[in-house]
Amino acid sequence: MRLAGALLVTLAAGAAGAGYWVLLAVVLAAAVAAGSSRLPALADDPAGRIVGGLSRLAQIVVLAQAFGAYVFPLQPGYAAAALVVFVAAADFAGLRLPDLLVKWVSGVLLAAGAVLVAMCLAVAPVPRTGGIGTPDAAAIVVAALFLLPFLIPEPGQRITARALGLGLVAVVVTAVTLFQLGPIRLGLSGTAMRDLLSAADAGQLQPLLTVIAVLATLPAAFTTFVGARQRFAPSGGVPVAAGALLAAAAAAFAPLSAMLLVAGLGAVAELLLRMRARRYRGVHD
Repeated sequence: MRLAGALLVTLAAGAAGAGYWVLLAVVLAAAVAAGSSRLPALADDPAGRIVGGLSRLAQIVVLAQAFGAYVFPLQPGYAAAALVVFVAAADFAGLRLPDLLVKWVSGVLLAAGAVLVAMCLAVAPVPRTGGIGTPDAAAIVVAALFLLPFLIPEPGQRITARALGLGLVAVVVTAVTLFQLGPIRLGLSGTAMRDLLSAADAGQLQPLLTVIAVLATLPAAFTTFVGARQRFAPSGGVPVAAGALLAAAAAAFAPLSAMLLVAGLGAVAELLLRMRARRYRGVHD
């Protein structure tokens, strides 16, 4: 679910700098995420808790901002902040999403993605001039950082297969989005999937996209908040409340690109800590 919510906004942010080469950035991020599946989980030490908690708070902010942009476009900042407050309050109240509901939502999002891909391939895009341009290494790396945290699966069973599956979904969606919109229109769009429906002659499905945006962002933000609190701040209390308020303020006022970069750098820091833990285990085995 996190990936579905992130794709609503990350592709446009990446294409704004990398152009067509955002597709290479997604492939790079997918490869790193797949490779990370063999690393041990983040250690339960102060560094791991701080990095893991802040990284996930940034991801929650990104999901909240995607929610605001698609569901309440007239007041996206306030809607994003309200979503953060809502998921925090729901967690404090002890609300949990049943596993069956999570699987159902994931299935609906996967089906929606398949329909979107089919529509984009069925309709010829508007002719465009110009080539793919010269690759900008820095822009490609930044675009990869934008998507990386949403491609790294949480530790669990079949983690390698899940990482490969998420990477494949991200690459396919990126490819068809570029095919229909092109990098310029994609990079200038704050709500790229709405423009994608219009380009694919499916503007009548805009209300359905709003529902899909809710399903892609709200449950993902909630489960991410709950998971982060349980793993990195199990005692709860003032630190969790302060983190939720900080995330709400960031959702309302921080630029999306800045939060994507914070989430990406947090994911890199997590991977470095996990690599250090792997080397430590190897030395002591």
